[in-house]
Amino acid sequence: MLSRKAISQFALVIAVLLWISFMVSDMFLMFGNTSNIDSGISDKLPDIIFNLFIIAIYLFYKFRIGRAETVNFTDLLWRIFVTGLICTIISFILKLFLLALEATRLAQNILLLDFVYLINLVLITVFLVSTFIVWKRLILYQKTKFLVRIWNTFEYILILSIIYSALPFEIYPNLTLYYVVLLIIMGLFLSANMRWVAYLNFKQKWKSILLIFLTLLYLGYFSSNLYGLINAENQFNTNLWDNVFLLSLIAFIFIYALFSLLVILFNLPTSSVFEKKLEEVVNFQKLSQSIQTDQSEEQVYNILLESSVSTVLADAAWIEVEDQNDLFTENITKHKIDKIKSQIDENTEKGNKQINRLKGVGFKSIAIFPINVQSQQIGTLALLKEMGDGFDKDSANIIKTFVAQTEVSVENSRLINQALENERYKEELKIAKEVQTSLLPDILNKNEQFDIKAFSVSADEVGGDYYDTYQINDNLFSVIIGDVSGKGTSAAFHMSQMKGVFQSLAQLGLSSKKFLINANNAISNCLEKTSFITVSYFLIDTEKKKIEFSRAGHCPTIYYSKKSNKARFFTNKGLGLGILRNGDFHKYIHVNRLTYQPGDIILLYTDGISEARNKNGEEYGYDRIKKVLDTNTNETTTIIQERLINDLYDFTGSSFINDDYTTLVIKFNN
Repeated sequence: MLSRKAISQFALVIAVLLWISFMVSDMFLMFGNTSNIDSGISDKLPDIIFNLFIIAIYLFYKFRIGRAETVNFTDLLWRIFVTGLICTIISFILKLFLLALEATRLAQNILLLDFVYLINLVLITVFLVSTFIVWKRLILYQKTKFLVRIWNTFEYILILSIIYSALPFEIYPNLTLYYVVLLIIMGLFLSANMRWVAYLNFKQKWKSILLIFLTLLYLGYFSSNLYGLINAENQFNTNLWDNVFLLSLIAFIFIYALFSLLVILFNLPTSSVFEKKLEEVVNFQKLSQSIQTDQSEEQVYNILLESSVSTVLADAAWIEVEDQNDLFTENITKHKIDKIKSQIDENTEKGNKQINRLKGVGFKSIAIFPINVQSQQIGTLALLKEMGDGFDKDSANIIKTFVAQTEVSVENSRLINQALENERYKEELKIAKEVQTSLLPDILNKNEQFDIKAFSVSADEVGGDYYDTYQINDNLFSVIIGDVSGKGTSAAFHMSQMKGVFQSLAQLGLSSKKFLINANNAISNCLEKTSFITVSYFLIDTEKKKIEFSRAGHCPTIYYSKKSNKARFFTNKGLGLGILRNGDFHKYIHVNRLTYQPGDIILLYTDGISEARNKNGEEYGYDRIKKVLDTNTNETTTIIQERLINDLYDFTGSSFINDDYTTLVIKFNN
């Protein structure tokens, strides 16, 4: 679809071509008439081309001059002044040219006079059409449906007059006079609409008076100049005074200019009072924003909806509060709202919007205002009108003020509620942290055959990392480390469930595979479908010096062998608990069995360590964990754990890791 700018540029090109054609055809016809030569051109051709030129100029200015809602009023009047000044200068230069030739025979040449007359006719046409479009923008400022109907009727009748002027015959005696009188009467009625004047300040009113007065001078100059040319030599093919369109425009522009001049003059004494009252309203608005309200959010939104609808005379409206899934409506159904929103999403971007091309919903224009609290959009106010271009800049500014007041009220209400909620939340977190601390063992089960050391920190007050041990008999120990998906209170809750499962199953002395199968069956009934727990489970038999372990999706275990003096990763296959909730879980469990030697080390950890990142976004990774172990194999479990954590902090540049992180170090004694 072509833009307004593209249409105006195309219309201008067509207008220039028609102007040239009009000049050539008219003068060619004039030359034939004065020379008694058959030019072969119809006498009505120049009139037809001229009327087409009027239409092209009309389209050019219609799409060239912006709406009064988006352009300053005095800027619109300034455009008339500039257009009139240029046209007047060109006309005056031509007049001086004729005066300079007054004593010569050339001054009486009908072709020269026709050329000057045609130039003046085109100039007044351009001036009249541009002024008419500006008058339209001003009259339709803050329009009503009734006013739009009257204006459209007036404009259609006016455009039809172009076709009427081009007819080669007279339909009815004196019809031209009646036509002009009808348009003048409608123009008188429309000229009473001057709401834009009330929005001018004192300085703008004086400027408007000057510009409108100059418009009247231009109109008088062009009319008298063309009238003088016609009286001097009444042989021109195209006569201004036979064109209903131009005659009606002259009358309408004169009437509205005169009315505007008088209204602005009468409003001058009240300008200072109006500006003072406006300033008081703005100051009151600033004060009201600093006052806290004890009204609920629902009451605030209802007040905003009612105030906005009554202020801009909207036909319907709604407020949608997305973060609370609330909807407040006025004269509109949810079904229509959904249809309108689909059109908005397809054609606009975020932010304030004004749309004038709604289809199939009973409304033609909509104004949309975001409701923001703490720099986040929480809702939307939408106002609708049944007519196009229903919202002007001043109405939008008023609604923005209402929305701003609402945002302050809602924010104050939420801050108060948030403060109360935070105090309650802090107390609950304090209790939760104490409970979780009690879930992690202070003393880990062991004997003289091995030493074990654990370390755990939560990213939030509570977390989802878990470790534990259980002594099944004098020589058999179970060890577990786990990580619940997510973090915070939800993860901590699931961690407590995992502890119950471990304590229940570990004492049965099950193999590592059977333990994980039973744990998966038990924990699947407790977890949401989007949650899971990764686990590594070990059975240590200190009598046989055997280790059996299985992995359920947890981080790879690092095992250091004293005999080979090498550390390696065990990457047993296995799915996290709760991922697969059917009888096939056992297919994904792999069991590792090995014999340990004195000096061997097992290093267990959660992904909070391996996935920790530095300021460059680089992960700590498995290789760095293995390197710490390789360089500290002769140290105690306590020192190994401390050096791993310190190396982690040095790498990230902070002791704050954005995830829960846990280590468990087991070293077998000599």
